Formats: sequence, C-alpha cells, structure tokens
Amino acid sequence: MAEASRGRVWTGVLRIGPHQGDHRVALRAAVSVAVPLLILLLIDRLDLSVYASFGAFAALYGRQDPARVRLRMQTTAGVVLLACMLIGTTLSLVSTPPLLAVAVIAVVAAAVTLFAYRAQWHPPGALFAVFAVGACASFPATPLSLAEVLVVGATSVAWCLLVTVVFALARRGLRSPRSKPRLAIGPVAWEMTATVGVAALLAGVAGLLLVGTHWYWAVVGAVAAVGGAHVTARLIRGAQRLTGTLLGVLVAAGLLALHLPAWAVILIAVALQAGAELFVGRNYGIAMVFITPLALLMVSLASPTPPELLLRDRVLETVIGVAVGTVVAVASATLRRRH
Repeated sequence: MAEASRGRVWTGVLRIGPHQGDHRVALRAAVSVAVPLLILLLIDRLDLSVYASFGAFAALYGRQDPARVRLRMQTTAGVVLLACMLIGTTLSLVSTPPLLAVAVIAVVAAAVTLFAYRAQWHPPGALFAVFAVGACASFPATPLSLAEVLVVGATSVAWCLLVTVVFALARRGLRSPRSKPRLAIGPVAWEMTATVGVAALLAGVAGLLLVGTHWYWAVVGAVAAVGGAHVTARLIRGAQRLTGTLLGVLVAAGLLALHLPAWAVILIAVALQAGAELFVGRNYGIAMVFITPLALLMVSLASPTPPELLLRDRVLETVIGVAVGTVVAVASATLRRRH
C-alpha cells in the first residue's frame, strides 16, 4: 500500500497535463504584467514594481472559465490582492514585530483559503494573497506607501480586467453563462482552512528563527505544499515546489550574474511569466522553474539585494516551508482518517 501511494506521488510529480489553450492564458498574463512595469520604468519608479506585479496577478484567475465568470473572478481576486497589499504595507508601516506579522499572515492565509474554496477560485487557495502580504510587509513603508499601493495596485488590476475584456471580445464576446454555485462550507473546507493556517504559522516562525530574512517565502512554500484537497495532492505539490524551486534558483543565479539593465530584466520577467502560465496548470514543478527566477528578479528590481543573499534565502526558506507544509499535511490527513 505504501509503495502504491509513493508511486502515485511520483507519477503525479512527473506527469505533464495536456495543453488546453494555455498559450492564450500566457499571452493575457504577459500583456497584463508588461504594461504596468514598462510604465513604471518610463517614470523611473521601479521601486513600486512589486505593487504593480501583485495587481497583475489578478490576470491569473479564471484561466479557462467563460469570459464573464473569469472577469468576475478576477475582479474579486484583484480586490483581495489589493487588500492584502494594504495589510502587508500597514504591518511594515507600524513596525509590527515579526512574530506578530507571521500570525497576521497566517490568519489571512486561512481566511482567503476559505473564501477561495466557497467562491471556487481557479487557481484555488491563498498562495498569491500570502505572497502579497508577506512581500509588502518586508519592504520599508511610509504613510505615502498606502496611497502608492492603492494607485499602482488598483491601476494594475484595472488594466488586467481591460485586457480580459479585450481578449474576450476579440474571440467570442462576453457571453453570459450561469454563475458558479457557491460551495457549502463543510468539513472539507474547514479542514483545508485549518491546515493552511497552521502550516503558514509554523513555517513563518521556523523561517524567521532559522533564517530571519525573507521569512515569508517559507510561508508561501508551506501554503503551496498544503494546497491540495487530499494528502496525495499535497505531497505532489510540495515535491514539485521544492524541485522546481531548486532548478529555478540555478536559472536565477545565471540571470542575476549578468547584472542586466532594468528594461532587460522587465522583458525577461514578462517572458518568465508567460512560461509559468504555459505550465502551471499542467505541471507545477516545471512552472516553478519559471516562477522562481521571476520572483527573484522582481524583488531585486524593487529593492536591490545582494544576489547571493536572495538565492540562499530562496532555497532555505523553500525547504523549510515545504518541510513544515508536508508534516502538517500528513498530520492533518491522519487526524481526518481517525475522525
């Protein structure tokens, strides 16, 4: 039985799903992220690129849903991402103690997980929301930063929605299908919510105590590792996150060593975003090979950091996050079976 279970995990880790119009999703995502970043480059405000990037994450929702459903989902996700950026910026502004910041992010992770389950978000879960809170909490902030989040983040979300509308009209128009029925909040939803919250809290504390810098990457890794509805899916996700991150760090090391100008970094980031969207629905591990250098390039663009520190922290915090997430996922599955 154990061998069969391990076989299912490794088969899942290596399996690549079929191509289902992913090139259209990749093109929408690339356009959504490229324009805000290029505008910030032109006005010499790349320090705000993190806010624009997280706003552009709204374009990643409702990948294959009908246009109207996708537009509603992206609007809701955009509002949630904007709220998460404001929460993270506020944590930085008031100099929140790191342990308290970890607790706040864990609460956000649990709440967004429950909301995403009921609203049937695709991609599901709180991964982008947690990333937004943690990243914004780690950057220095002033009272003006809150206004910058609102202006840059909201503008980026609005641009994503416009891109969605234009692409939809260019293809088949904005048809009006039935809305997805909201799922009832039952035992599965509560178990997922509790698992994500506990994993986020423990990973954040572990990342903070063991490494210290970029501890929110451990939280993101843990949330990714417990993102599935059952333990096999969670183990697959964790293994893909770890292996993809390690390979992606090698790619990032090569790119960071080139010391590219800002415009070249933006073009590469757009290409990486498109590559991630080509595979994220087919094999999460391959997508992480694109996502990891993308995340590191965007951090270095917004706040120049020694490359060796970025690369080290990405590996260590991911290992911590995936390890904690895997332990929590197995413990949660064990408790569920007993009850």
